[in-house]
Amino acid sequence: MLRIGLAQARQTDSLSHNAETIMRFVDQAGARGVQILCFPEGQTAGYRVDITRADAPVEAAKLDALHARVARRCGELGMACILGTETPVPGGKPYNSALVISPRGEIFGSHHKTKLTPMDALAYSPGSGFAVHELFGVKVGIVICYEGFRFAHSTRECVRQGAQLVFHPQNNTTRPNDWKIPIHHAMAVTRAAENTIWFASCNVAHDPHQNCRSLVIAPDGRIHAQSELKREELVVADIDISLATRAMYRFDIGDAADDDCAPLLFAATVTKAEYQPG
Repeated sequence: MLRIGLAQARQTDSLSHNAETIMRFVDQAGARGVQILCFPEGQTAGYRVDITRADAPVEAAKLDALHARVARRCGELGMACILGTETPVPGGKPYNSALVISPRGEIFGSHHKTKLTPMDALAYSPGSGFAVHELFGVKVGIVICYEGFRFAHSTRECVRQGAQLVFHPQNNTTRPNDWKIPIHHAMAVTRAAENTIWFASCNVAHDPHQNCRSLVIAPDGRIHAQSELKREELVVADIDISLATRAMYRFDIGDAADDDCAPLLFAATVTKAEYQPG
């Protein structure tokens, strides 16, 4: 079992204000025994679509100081963290990033969003590639918002590298597109079910419009935990990593993987004798 937390936090264009929000959620998660805490996309400096100006200066020194502060506190709590932030690019637009902080308080990885929306592209440089990190003995991948929702191969690449749990920092707010809520939920559910992994999607809290809940989705595609819309909330969930078999990702009718998939596909309604006669 692993206890994870999703910090559905409010976000502004003030790094110092966001910093205090981040530290409040870190302490709250530590008090509840969270082992891995995830923040929304762009939580440190503010998402450069509607929340922070696309051309706002990158406050590199302040970002470094905040990253170090969060890492130090995580180390004190023995808690890992996926922190939505940005990374300066010399002479260019910053990356839209998620830092990986270990429970020892080390910043030991990052992911830069690879697929940008047309509005993202005004503010950010695209990253490339995906990596998997081990936290508490669990292989963890990261996909950020649009690339996780709309591009199945992004999550699939994490799973190819062994990910059992994929975190999905997102920032799905500010515009009156509430019709997207069931669509976003369906796409997040699909990422979990099509790979037989845990998928943990953390959105920002925003009123009046928040176009997706924060969700923890089980490997069979059922919603295990979720937030309310439009309010700050720490979603805490205990997840059974042994259920993340990657069965549907590994499926091949010619090998033993079908034994993993059959319970997901048929539950108790079909016996093994019906599809493996003799």
